[in-house]
Amino acid sequence: MTLPADAWAAKIIDGDIRSISRAITAIENHSSESEQLLKLLFPHTGQAYLTGVTGAPGTGKSTLLDRLAAVYRKRNERVGVIAVDPTSPYTGGAILGDRIRMQGHAGDAGMFIRSMATRGFLGGLARSTAEVALLLDAAGKRQVLIETVGVGQDEIDIVRLADCVLVVLVPGLGDDIQNMKAGLMEIGDIFVLNKADREGADRLEEQLHAMLSLVMPRDGWHPPVVRTVATENRGVGDLAATVEKFRKHFDSSGERRKKHIEHWKNRLIEMLESRLLEKVLAGEDGEARLREMAAAVAERKIDPFSAVSEILRGAGTL
Repeated sequence: MTLPADAWAAKIIDGDIRSISRAITAIENHSSESEQLLKLLFPHTGQAYLTGVTGAPGTGKSTLLDRLAAVYRKRNERVGVIAVDPTSPYTGGAILGDRIRMQGHAGDAGMFIRSMATRGFLGGLARSTAEVALLLDAAGKRQVLIETVGVGQDEIDIVRLADCVLVVLVPGLGDDIQNMKAGLMEIGDIFVLNKADREGADRLEEQLHAMLSLVMPRDGWHPPVVRTVATENRGVGDLAATVEKFRKHFDSSGERRKKHIEHWKNRLIEMLESRLLEKVLAGEDGEARLREMAAAVAERKIDPFSAVSEILRGAGTL
């Protein structure tokens, strides 16, 4: 990007699509200019509402997210979509490319869609998802929808980032509820029974309610079950209304503010860990010093605890 950081930030705040796209690429690539850009944009954030959409592959998350975005656009709300996909082993890019499934919004200037590759990062999100959400917030997107990879119980990272988490289920996936009860059942704020026109929908809803009765309500909120048929746009309006009901409930209780504080505490710890690692491995011989110390530990010449202290002392942090 040839523009200086302040001019670039100004174009992002104005909603310039090209500037937003280039900024996301810079963030994903950990370019040196991305940190300065995010510093300039941060005072313009805090207005977006982040909704996470998670669930197993084949539940229709992308279609549901597409229809939900359309509801918000009819209200003239600006929408940002982050679709996190598995990484292609050949290109390193997003392997599914959810933008292909959302072509109906291609000409809509009030909506921005970006597919992000996990690049091997576990937990259902890409490493830079939080920063990209901040960027879209600064760009004036008041509804930011984040679709996770959808690979099972590792999908719990979304609960730290999103204001509201939708867990999408469909009839006919066997014992998925039993498999998920140690993970997804505890993180869902709203459960979406998609493809509800299929056989077994009533039985699945009964099972869901039975499982949810075992989950302790948070500040008086009992996670509801909303039935949808996203391909036919049925129930999506009810889902949007339920998300808004959840938003009002947690805003009034102060729970959302508590969650944001916890989120930033975790993010600051992650950033401190990253900075510390960079400092420890700084210089041309940083990696070599680490390898030498690892060899010494492997050969039992030094214990790992003393090795860590020595590395930190050498980096001037102890």
